[in-house]
Amino acid sequence: MDRVGEWRLFVSVASLGSFIEAARTHSCSPQSVTRAVAALEQRLGTRLLNRTTRSVSLTGEGEHYLERSRRALAEFELLEAPSDARTELHGTLSVTASVLFGQLHLVPVVAEFLGAHPQLDLRLTLLDRVVSLAEEGVDVGVRIGALADSALRARGVGHVRSVICASPAYLKRAGVPKDPEALAHHECIAFTTTTPIADRWSFPSGGRRERGVAVRPRLIINTAQAAIDAALAGLGLVRVLSYQVDSLLADRRLRVVLEPFEPAPVPVQLVHLPGPQRRAATAFLDFAAERLRKRIGSRA
Repeated sequence: MDRVGEWRLFVSVASLGSFIEAARTHSCSPQSVTRAVAALEQRLGTRLLNRTTRSVSLTGEGEHYLERSRRALAEFELLEAPSDARTELHGTLSVTASVLFGQLHLVPVVAEFLGAHPQLDLRLTLLDRVVSLAEEGVDVGVRIGALADSALRARGVGHVRSVICASPAYLKRAGVPKDPEALAHHECIAFTTTTPIADRWSFPSGGRRERGVAVRPRLIINTAQAAIDAALAGLGLVRVLSYQVDSLLADRRLRVVLEPFEPAPVPVQLVHLPGPQRRAATAFLDFAAERLRKRIGSRA
């Protein structure tokens, strides 16, 4: 069996969870499917599937290869498609971003992009952690802040600020802090992404240096929306990124404090792995970069 055929059978087994169902789909014997997957595993030097008498499941390596093989097969099928079909974007595109940024800014962009490309599917993964594009088979990511992985290629789409804010009711009750040291006398909400050390918040201290200031976190939360909701409820001061509270600041439901002590704005970037990109990824990068610049580019 040719190598493309082996990959097709592997994808079918993984998707259907059965060698027998994959054999029926491809009108071949279960034994030939078993031999094809075994040959693939031997060539790769790794096990792709866990097999028992009752079930078939992917190994960790199998999950990694499944996403990549699906994309490769989609490109191969497009290569052999009639010339008029090649102008359309096909297959599945994988994109990732942080939860609240994705909800506020990326979902509207994705919806517009999919509307323009009806033959394309998109998997959007929203997580408040850094996703490895290479290890998790992701085409495009949104990164906020300096890039730790210098091998990635990046397109800047704007900047956002790190702001400390609270509800007017809390500030009326507790007063407005005049400098970072005053935070020691305030109730604080620690959102673990922007304040990873819950009881110590950092501020600029000349040049690239930072100084840590002790705070009293009455509440420690691991999601932005929950931290913002707590601030709206008057539980204290919270440090978040400006895009997360833009509408609340405009409506005066939250108020920024200690603005003169803010760190420099941080970049928002679309990132991808180096090397040639799939047509769908390139098209999405161009499309999303233009629209995200309009949405957040001027908000520093």
